[in-house]
Amino acid sequence: MKKSLFTLLFIFLGCLYISCNPSKPESPEEKEEEKDTFIIASDILGENRSCLISLPDGYFDESEKEENYPLIIVLDGNVFFETTTGVVQFMSSNTNRNYLMPKSIIVAIENVDRERDFTVTKLKTKRPNTMGGGKKFLDFIQKELLPYLNENYRISQSKTLIGHSLGGLLTLNAYIDENSIFDAYIAIDPSLWWDERMIKNKVDSIPVTSLKKKLFIATANQGEANYERNKKRHDIFYSLLNERMEGDTAVSIQYYENENHRSVPLKAIYDGLKYLNAETQ
Repeated sequence: MKKSLFTLLFIFLGCLYISCNPSKPESPEEKEEEKDTFIIASDILGENRSCLISLPDGYFDESEKEENYPLIIVLDGNVFFETTTGVVQFMSSNTNRNYLMPKSIIVAIENVDRERDFTVTKLKTKRPNTMGGGKKFLDFIQKELLPYLNENYRISQSKTLIGHSLGGLLTLNAYIDENSIFDAYIAIDPSLWWDERMIKNKVDSIPVTSLKKKLFIATANQGEANYERNKKRHDIFYSLLNERMEGDTAVSIQYYENENHRSVPLKAIYDGLKYLNAETQ
Protein backbone atom coordinates (compact mmCIF):
# COMPACT_ATOMS: atom_id res chain seq x y z
CA MET A 1 0.00 0.00 0.00
CA LYS A 2 2.80 2.41 0.94
CA LYS A 3 4.57 1.53 -2.29
CA SER A 4 1.43 2.39 -4.33
CA LEU A 5 1.05 5.72 -2.55
CA PHE A 6 4.71 6.53 -3.15
CA THR A 7 4.32 5.71 -6.86
CA LEU A 8 1.26 7.96 -7.19
CA LEU A 9 3.06 10.77 -5.36
CA PHE A 10 6.06 10.42 -7.69
CA ILE A 11 3.83 10.60 -10.79
CA PHE A 12 2.00 13.64 -9.41
CA LEU A 13 5.21 15.50 -8.67
CA GLY A 14 6.56 14.62 -12.11
CA CYS A 15 3.48 16.03 -13.84
CA LEU A 16 3.66 19.15 -11.69
CA TYR A 17 7.29 19.71 -12.69
CA ILE A 18 6.50 19.35 -16.39
CA SER A 19 3.57 21.78 -16.19
CA CYS A 20 5.70 24.35 -14.40
CA ASN A 21 8.65 23.92 -16.76
CA PRO A 22 7.33 23.90 -20.34
CA SER A 23 9.68 22.87 -23.08
CA LYS A 24 11.80 25.60 -24.61
CA PRO A 25 10.32 26.99 -27.86
CA GLU A 26 12.01 25.86 -31.02
CA SER A 27 14.52 28.21 -32.55
CA PRO A 28 13.78 29.38 -36.11
CA GLU A 29 16.38 26.93 -37.39
CA GLU A 30 14.47 24.05 -35.78
CA LYS A 31 11.09 24.97 -37.24
CA GLU A 32 9.80 23.54 -40.48
CA GLU A 33 7.91 26.74 -41.15
CA GLU A 34 8.82 30.09 -39.64
CA LYS A 35 6.28 32.88 -39.14
CA ASP A 36 7.49 36.13 -37.68
CA THR A 37 6.97 39.88 -37.59
CA PHE A 38 9.42 42.60 -38.50
CA ILE A 39 9.18 46.39 -38.66
CA ILE A 40 10.54 48.73 -41.33
CA ALA A 41 11.21 52.31 -40.26
CA SER A 42 10.09 53.93 -43.51
CA ASP A 43 11.55 57.28 -44.51
CA ILE A 44 9.31 57.33 -47.59
CA LEU A 45 6.09 56.93 -45.59
CA GLY A 46 7.37 58.68 -42.48
CA GLU A 47 6.22 55.88 -40.18
CA ASN A 48 7.00 52.38 -38.98
CA ARG A 49 5.43 49.56 -41.00
CA SER A 50 4.83 46.13 -39.53
CA CYS A 51 5.09 43.07 -41.78
CA LEU A 52 4.36 39.39 -41.26
CA ILE A 53 6.60 36.82 -42.92
CA SER A 54 6.25 33.10 -43.55
CA LEU A 55 9.17 30.99 -44.71
CA PRO A 56 8.56 27.72 -46.56
CA ASP A 57 9.06 24.16 -45.37
CA GLY A 58 12.73 23.24 -45.36
CA TYR A 59 14.03 26.81 -45.53
CA PHE A 60 16.64 26.07 -42.85
CA ASP A 61 17.49 22.57 -44.07
CA GLU A 62 21.10 21.98 -45.02
CA SER A 63 19.95 20.60 -48.37
CA GLU A 64 18.19 23.89 -49.26
CA LYS A 65 20.65 26.42 -47.86
CA GLU A 66 21.53 27.64 -51.37
CA GLU A 67 17.89 27.72 -52.54
CA ASN A 68 16.24 31.04 -53.40
CA TYR A 69 12.47 31.33 -53.19
CA PRO A 70 9.79 33.32 -55.04
CA LEU A 71 8.38 36.25 -53.08
CA ILE A 72 4.66 36.89 -52.57
CA ILE A 73 3.67 40.30 -51.19
CA VAL A 74 0.18 40.41 -49.65
CA LEU A 75 -1.74 43.66 -49.08
CA ASP A 76 -4.18 43.94 -46.16
CA GLY A 77 -1.69 41.65 -44.46
CA ASN A 78 -3.43 41.59 -41.09
CA VAL A 79 -6.50 40.15 -42.87
CA PHE A 80 -5.06 37.81 -45.49
CA PHE A 81 -1.76 36.55 -44.06
CA GLU A 82 -3.10 33.30 -42.59
CA THR A 83 -5.32 32.64 -45.60
CA THR A 84 -2.48 33.09 -48.06
CA THR A 85 0.04 31.07 -46.07
CA GLY A 86 -2.48 28.24 -45.74
CA VAL A 87 -3.19 28.19 -49.49
CA VAL A 88 0.50 28.35 -50.44
CA GLN A 89 1.35 25.65 -47.91
CA PHE A 90 -1.36 23.41 -49.37
CA MET A 91 -0.25 24.04 -52.95
CA SER A 92 3.50 23.77 -52.51
CA SER A 93 4.69 21.92 -49.42
CA ASN A 94 6.37 18.53 -49.37
CA THR A 95 3.78 17.46 -46.80
CA ASN A 96 0.82 17.79 -49.17
CA ARG A 97 2.77 16.79 -52.30
CA ASN A 98 0.57 18.89 -54.54
CA TYR A 99 3.47 20.71 -56.22
CA LEU A 100 1.09 23.16 -57.89
CA MET A 101 3.53 26.01 -57.32
CA PRO A 102 7.05 26.53 -55.96
CA LYS A 103 7.58 26.88 -52.24
CA SER A 104 7.56 30.62 -51.56
CA ILE A 105 8.33 33.34 -49.05
CA ILE A 106 5.20 35.27 -48.07
CA VAL A 107 5.35 38.82 -46.72
CA ALA A 108 2.11 40.47 -45.62
CA ILE A 109 2.10 44.21 -44.98
CA GLU A 110 -0.19 45.21 -42.12
CA ASN A 111 -2.45 48.22 -42.61
CA VAL A 112 -2.08 51.74 -41.29
CA ASP A 113 -4.29 53.75 -43.66
CA ARG A 114 -5.50 51.66 -46.59
CA GLU A 115 -7.44 54.49 -48.23
CA ARG A 116 -4.19 56.44 -48.40
CA ASP A 117 -1.86 53.59 -49.29
CA PHE A 118 -3.99 51.78 -51.89
CA THR A 119 -5.16 54.75 -54.01
CA VAL A 120 -3.03 56.76 -56.42
CA THR A 121 -5.54 59.57 -57.00
CA LYS A 122 -7.79 61.66 -54.77
CA LEU A 123 -11.56 61.76 -54.96
CA LYS A 124 -13.47 64.90 -54.02
CA THR A 125 -15.14 64.37 -50.66
CA LYS A 126 -16.91 66.61 -48.18
CA ARG A 127 -14.67 65.38 -45.39
CA PRO A 128 -10.88 65.72 -45.27
CA ASN A 129 -9.17 62.63 -46.61
CA THR A 130 -5.71 61.11 -46.97
CA MET A 131 -6.29 59.56 -50.39
CA GLY A 132 -3.70 59.33 -53.14
CA GLY A 133 -0.64 57.85 -51.44
CA GLY A 134 -0.45 54.67 -53.51
CA LYS A 135 2.63 55.68 -55.49
CA LYS A 136 4.56 56.37 -52.28
CA PHE A 137 3.42 53.03 -50.90
CA LEU A 138 4.70 51.20 -53.99
CA ASP A 139 7.95 53.15 -53.64
CA PHE A 140 8.16 51.93 -50.04
CA ILE A 141 7.83 48.33 -51.24
CA GLN A 142 10.44 48.75 -53.97
CA LYS A 143 13.01 50.96 -52.23
CA GLU A 144 12.75 49.97 -48.56
CA LEU A 145 10.93 46.66 -48.07
CA LEU A 146 12.50 44.74 -50.94
CA PRO A 147 16.12 45.71 -50.11
CA TYR A 148 15.50 44.58 -46.52
CA LEU A 149 14.15 41.23 -47.73
CA ASN A 150 17.00 40.73 -50.18
CA GLU A 151 19.51 41.39 -47.43
CA ASN A 152 17.94 39.09 -44.85
CA TYR A 153 16.27 36.31 -46.84
CA ARG A 154 16.92 34.19 -49.91
CA ILE A 155 14.63 35.83 -52.46
CA SER A 156 14.54 34.81 -56.13
CA GLN A 157 13.68 37.07 -59.07
CA SER A 158 10.01 35.99 -59.07
CA LYS A 159 7.73 38.46 -57.28
CA THR A 160 3.93 38.36 -56.99
CA LEU A 161 1.57 41.02 -55.61
CA ILE A 162 -1.84 40.08 -54.16
CA GLY A 163 -4.51 42.64 -53.25
CA HIS A 164 -8.26 42.69 -52.55
CA SER A 165 -10.77 45.52 -53.04
CA LEU A 166 -8.76 48.77 -52.76
CA GLY A 167 -5.73 46.51 -52.48
CA GLY A 168 -6.82 45.02 -55.80
CA LEU A 169 -6.95 48.53 -57.24
CA LEU A 170 -3.36 49.15 -56.15
CA THR A 171 -2.40 45.77 -57.62
CA LEU A 172 -3.77 46.88 -61.01
CA ASN A 173 -1.98 50.21 -60.72
CA ALA A 174 1.25 48.30 -60.09
CA TYR A 175 0.51 46.09 -63.10
CA ILE A 176 0.18 49.07 -65.44
CA ASP A 177 3.31 50.72 -64.03
CA GLU A 178 6.16 50.10 -66.47
CA ASN A 179 8.67 50.33 -63.60
CA SER A 180 6.92 47.79 -61.39
CA ILE A 181 9.15 45.26 -59.61
CA PHE A 182 6.49 42.53 -59.84
CA ASP A 183 6.14 40.02 -62.66
CA ALA A 184 2.81 38.50 -61.52
CA TYR A 185 -0.38 39.93 -60.00
CA ILE A 186 -3.62 38.77 -58.38
CA ALA A 187 -6.29 41.50 -58.20
CA ILE A 188 -9.26 40.26 -56.17
CA ASP A 189 -12.50 42.14 -56.83
CA PRO A 190 -10.54 45.36 -57.45
CA SER A 191 -12.27 48.69 -56.79
CA LEU A 192 -12.07 49.95 -60.37
CA TRP A 193 -14.90 52.38 -59.66
CA TRP A 194 -12.34 54.56 -57.85
CA ASP A 195 -10.81 56.22 -60.92
CA GLU A 196 -11.44 54.14 -64.02
CA ARG A 197 -10.64 57.02 -66.41
CA MET A 198 -7.09 57.24 -65.06
CA ILE A 199 -6.69 53.47 -65.40
CA LYS A 200 -7.92 53.57 -69.01
CA ASN A 201 -5.56 56.42 -69.92
CA LYS A 202 -2.64 54.54 -68.39
CA VAL A 203 -3.47 51.35 -70.31
CA ASP A 204 -3.66 53.37 -73.53
CA SER A 205 -0.30 55.04 -72.97
CA ILE A 206 1.90 52.38 -71.38
CA PRO A 207 4.34 50.51 -73.66
CA VAL A 208 2.86 47.20 -74.80
CA THR A 209 5.95 45.36 -73.58
CA SER A 210 5.14 46.47 -70.03
CA LEU A 211 1.78 44.67 -70.18
CA LYS A 212 3.34 41.29 -70.90
CA LYS A 213 3.07 40.21 -67.28
CA LYS A 214 0.78 37.64 -65.72
CA LEU A 215 -2.39 39.02 -64.16
CA PHE A 216 -5.35 37.20 -62.58
CA ILE A 217 -8.53 39.20 -61.93
CA ALA A 218 -11.25 37.79 -59.68
CA THR A 219 -14.74 39.28 -59.86
CA ALA A 220 -17.27 38.67 -57.09
CA ASN A 221 -21.04 38.66 -57.45
CA GLN A 222 -22.15 41.92 -55.85
CA GLY A 223 -25.70 41.61 -57.14
CA GLU A 224 -27.59 43.27 -59.98
CA ALA A 225 -27.58 46.65 -58.22
CA ASN A 226 -23.78 46.73 -58.39
CA TYR A 227 -23.35 45.30 -61.89
CA GLU A 228 -22.37 48.65 -63.43
CA ARG A 229 -20.11 49.45 -60.48
CA ASN A 230 -18.27 46.14 -60.40
CA LYS A 231 -18.45 43.33 -62.96
CA LYS A 232 -18.97 45.57 -65.99
CA ARG A 233 -15.93 47.66 -65.10
CA HIS A 234 -13.79 44.54 -64.70
CA ASP A 235 -14.92 43.22 -68.08
CA ILE A 236 -14.18 46.57 -69.73
CA PHE A 237 -10.69 46.66 -68.22
CA TYR A 238 -10.02 43.13 -69.47
CA SER A 239 -11.25 44.11 -72.95
CA LEU A 240 -8.98 47.17 -72.95
CA LEU A 241 -5.97 44.97 -72.23
CA ASN A 242 -6.96 42.49 -74.93
CA GLU A 243 -7.39 45.24 -77.50
CA ARG A 244 -4.07 46.83 -76.61
CA MET A 245 -2.28 43.48 -76.75
CA GLU A 246 -4.25 42.28 -79.79
CA GLY A 247 -5.37 39.22 -77.86
CA ASP A 248 -1.84 38.23 -76.85
CA THR A 249 -2.25 38.79 -73.12
CA ALA A 250 -1.19 36.80 -70.08
CA VAL A 251 -4.34 37.96 -68.30
CA SER A 252 -7.11 35.77 -66.92
CA ILE A 253 -10.41 37.00 -65.50
CA GLN A 254 -12.79 34.80 -63.53
CA TYR A 255 -16.30 35.54 -62.32
CA TYR A 256 -17.38 33.94 -59.03
CA GLU A 257 -21.16 33.85 -59.21
CA ASN A 258 -21.53 32.19 -55.81
CA GLU A 259 -19.08 34.43 -53.93
CA ASN A 260 -19.53 37.97 -52.67
CA HIS A 261 -16.94 40.69 -52.06
CA ARG A 262 -16.05 39.29 -48.62
CA SER A 263 -16.02 35.57 -49.43
CA VAL A 264 -14.20 35.59 -52.78
CA PRO A 265 -10.55 35.99 -51.60
CA LEU A 266 -10.00 32.38 -50.50
CA LYS A 267 -10.98 30.86 -53.84
CA ALA A 268 -9.36 33.68 -55.79
CA ILE A 269 -5.98 33.28 -54.09
CA TYR A 270 -5.97 29.56 -54.89
CA ASP A 271 -7.16 29.98 -58.49
CA GLY A 272 -4.87 32.95 -59.06
CA LEU A 273 -1.76 31.17 -57.84
CA LYS A 274 -2.69 28.12 -59.88
CA TYR A 275 -3.00 30.27 -63.01
CA LEU A 276 0.25 32.15 -62.37
CA ASN A 277 2.15 28.90 -61.85
CA ALA A 278 0.54 26.78 -64.55
CA GLU A 279 3.90 25.95 -66.12
CA THR A 280 5.10 24.24 -62.91
CA GLN A 281 2.14 21.85 -62.68
